[in-house]
Amino acid sequence: MSAFAVAASAATDYGNCEVKGDKGSVKLTTVTPGALSVRPVLGVPGWWNGDSLETIKDGFEYCMAANMAYRAGLDRVVLVSRSFQQVLTGQSQGFDIALSEITITDARKKVVNFTEPYFSSDQGVLVKAGTKVDKSNLSGLRYAVERGTTAYDYIMEKIKPAEQPKVFNDPPSMYTALAAGQVDAVIYDTPNVLLRAKNSNGALQVVGRFDTGEKWGGVVNKDSPNLAAFNQLIEGLKKDGTLERLSAKYLTPELGTDPTKVPVLNP
Repeated sequence: MSAFAVAASAATDYGNCEVKGDKGSVKLTTVTPGALSVRPVLGVPGWWNGDSLETIKDGFEYCMAANMAYRAGLDRVVLVSRSFQQVLTGQSQGFDIALSEITITDARKKVVNFTEPYFSSDQGVLVKAGTKVDKSNLSGLRYAVERGTTAYDYIMEKIKPAEQPKVFNDPPSMYTALAAGQVDAVIYDTPNVLLRAKNSNGALQVVGRFDTGEKWGGVVNKDSPNLAAFNQLIEGLKKDGTLERLSAKYLTPELGTDPTKVPVLNP
């Protein structure tokens, strides 16, 4: 197939994504013949660009799905709406895979199957611009973390702060506390705090990240026949540089930098 033909089919069937690789080299058994049905996330620019299922045409995870579909010999990507809770029950039907920035955990693996990881999320350190942060003063900072995340345990076990981290129910509450001077640093997924800093008109900055080993993987139900095939597809996308190119194209412009290039601050 010529380069022109690939571009044309991508525009028709794979949104605005450029698809590469050996079409049909991997076999998937999908819920809709000829299509890869994917559960996305709305409201996460860079990952899924668009305000509705109908308007999403590119982004890191969308184009990752498009390339997976192409290499599986499928003609298109279909986006399917499911709640986060539905996906993690392992009982929701009607989609082949969820690519939704979902952190791989042992507890979740008891209920659903995760693919090989495709992104290292880690925990970014968001502060007011000009705040001095380095490895020497980490224990003296006042931290904000979201309830239910791994950030609290990491800080307590690795940073050993002089003051116990403050726990909030959601990210907006953490950002409000930072703006009010109630905490010195918000600890949250690196891509998310990068986006917050980029949209702060210079008021906030991400000074580093804690390499916690947290990784995102695709989610499939336990009874899915496709886990090995999805792993093969993801390994191929990593090996040939496709995921790195998608990060540079979609994440760096949206977040202001490549999340994987943020300096590590581990003590």
